[in-house]
Amino acid sequence: MRGAETAMSPEGKLTFFRTMAFVVGVALLVLTLHMVLRYGFGNHALDWWAMPHGFLYMVYLVAVMLLGFELRWGLGTIVGVMLAGCVPLLSFWVEHRMTRRARGELAAREAGVPGERQPAGSHG
Repeated sequence: MRGAETAMSPEGKLTFFRTMAFVVGVALLVLTLHMVLRYGFGNHALDWWAMPHGFLYMVYLVAVMLLGFELRWGLGTIVGVMLAGCVPLLSFWVEHRMTRRARGELAAREAGVPGERQPAGSHG
């Protein structure tokens, strides 16, 4: 199989980003609960959660990079979206805003609107 046949579509990258933003948003809320329980009440019931949360956040970073590179977002935008995954509840709002932006960019690309950024190697 050639690489082009197995590559993720732009819509697939958007779905991956949306899914991971939601998962990381929920995971961060669980991590916040862990911190409150541990440091506020001495309860260590969620001590195991930090490592899975860290892994999920790393997958989120990959999702942001895939979508950001696909749509040629600037480095500041990519880093800002990545950092949104560090603030409880913010990832949900940023996911909503960036999804709306990405859908607009993908629709403009499909329509062939002049001035819209095309990925390298794209001819249409």
